[in-house]
Amino acid sequence: MVEITPAEHTAAVKVFGDRLPLAERYVEHLATSGMERGLLGPREVPRLWSRHVLNCAVVAELIPQGSKVADVGSGAGLPGLCLAIARPDLSMTLIEPLERRVTWLNEVIEDLKLDNVSVIRGRAEQAVGKVDVDVVTARAVSALSGLCGLTIPLLGGSGVVLAIKGRSAAEEIEKAAKQIRKLGGKETTVVTAGSDVLEEHTTVVRIVV
Repeated sequence: MVEITPAEHTAAVKVFGDRLPLAERYVEHLATSGMERGLLGPREVPRLWSRHVLNCAVVAELIPQGSKVADVGSGAGLPGLCLAIARPDLSMTLIEPLERRVTWLNEVIEDLKLDNVSVIRGRAEQAVGKVDVDVVTARAVSALSGLCGLTIPLLGGSGVVLAIKGRSAAEEIEKAAKQIRKLGGKETTVVTAGSDVLEEHTTVVRIVV
C-alpha cells in the first residue's frame, strides 16, 4: 500500500467521497505497474497522493456537471483518470500517442470498471473533429504557447481549456497571449483549485473559447 498521511486522507475523502476505494486502487496501479513500465519515476511514489492524484482531482471543481472532457497527453492518467474517478457524471476521453501508455490506461480502466472513460491512441491534432467535447484538460504536456495549439482546436469553436500549471502560469500566458487569441481564446485567466482542501492548491490556466 502507498502510505497516505492523515491530511491527504482527509482531502481524499472530500474529493473522492464514496469512490475513494477506486482512487486508492488507482494509486496502487501507479505505484506498481505504472512505475515498472516507466510511466513515472520511483521518486514520485511517496508523493503520489499529494503531488499527483489530489493535485489533479481537485480540478473537478472547475468543470460543470455532465461535461464531455478530453484529456490531452494523458500518460499515467493525470488528470484524466483522477477526474473520471472523482466525477462519474463526466464523460472522459483520454488522448495519448504512446502505445504502452494506452495499453496501461486501458488495463486500469478495465480493472476499476470505469464506464465513463475511453482512450484514443494518437496525437491531439489527430483527434480534432473526432471528439465532441466541452472541456479540454492537460498537465505537464508542454509550455502554454505550444499547448494552446493542441487543446483549443479540440473544442470546435467553443468551450474551456483547463491546463494545470506551476508558478510560472502568468508568465506563460503572457508569452502565449497572441497565439491564444489567434486560435479563438476570448479570455485567459489563472485560477486555483482545491484551496479549501489541499495544503497547496492547484494552479490552473483557464482559457475560454
